[in-house]
Amino acid sequence: MEAWTIWLIVGIALVILEMVSLTFYLLCLGVGALAGALVAGLAPDGGGLWPYLAAAAVAVVLAVFARRLTGRWHKGPGYRDAIEELVGMVGVVVEEIAPGNPGIVRIGSETWSASAGERIAAGETVVVLKRGTTTLEVARRTGGEA
Repeated sequence: MEAWTIWLIVGIALVILEMVSLTFYLLCLGVGALAGALVAGLAPDGGGLWPYLAAAAVAVVLAVFARRLTGRWHKGPGYRDAIEELVGMVGVVVEEIAPGNPGIVRIGSETWSASAGERIAAGETVVVLKRGTTTLEVARRTGGEA
């Protein structure tokens, strides 16, 4: 198999994976690999080191651009982080939560890992206090909370 076809297959695979991940970074790598395919196809004997350099340069430039672009979107007016909106929402404990032992909470139609400073049994209603990187911090809902 010729070098350009390998670059092409890798590029297409990365672009397809990007459609699943939605991070922009796999797209940058995929477009870089497609640039490598172009260079390898145009250069004699696969281009040697040039397809690698082209792929790396294109991927780095696109990654820097994508980071700036997504940073602007996140700071722009009207941007809402759906995860941040969980704070204050009410959910139901699916799997018991104990201090130091996270459980599972259902909020709407989604389930989340959750921790609490007290033991909360399955079936009890909780309110989200804050979100961590992988878990929500919740507390037992009392009558006065939203």
